Amino acid sequence: MKKIGQILVSLCLGFSLLAGAQTQEAPDVLVKRLSTEIIDAAKNDKDIQAGNRQRINDLVENKVLPYINFERMTSLAVSKSWRTATPEQQKQLITEFRTLLIHTYSGAITQIRDQRVEFKPFRGAADDTEVEVKSLVIQTRGEPLQLSYRLEKTSAGWKIFDINVLGAWLVETYKGSFAAEISKTGVDGLIKTLVEKNKKLASASAKK
Repeated sequence: MKKIGQILVSLCLGFSLLAGAQTQEAPDVLVKRLSTEIIDAAKNDKDIQAGNRQRINDLVENKVLPYINFERMTSLAVSKSWRTATPEQQKQLITEFRTLLIHTYSGAITQIRDQRVEFKPFRGAADDTEVEVKSLVIQTRGEPLQLSYRLEKTSAGWKIFDINVLGAWLVETYKGSFAAEISKTGVDGLIKTLVEKNKKLASASAKK
């Protein structure tokens, strides 16, 4: 869980560059711009610094979620079981996985302090439909965190479908736990587990 926390704090830092992007904007430019906006909001908004959940959730809804392909991210995390899941199960999985990430992103944003992001030279080509954007999260203490994004070109512009921190892809991190749950209780069992997890996270947030 600590690894996932690191991934998502870094993800929040990186996403700040994406907000308000035009659909024709290059993927590296998109990511850079979103990261800046999220970092600025997290550092300068007193309500966010104070842990105001509504303000934090609004930031996530407006600056992060529009730039994630949740259907592809969920399908990759569920892996081969996605193909045998019913349309209704797929819909529930996307909804619950999206909610789980919202809770986690919201918690990660409150941890942003003095970090900054530096981007490595982008190697994509004009006709690419999938690319990887690489960066480093610079911290006041400790070594820089390696941070990469996988994006795909869609009719609505570039969307992120996976992220890598210190060699660990977010989708792969969830894939293992999802597969273990499905092997024990099936797809419905995974959905139930996600629902219960989200209820606990919502309850914990309400108490803060």
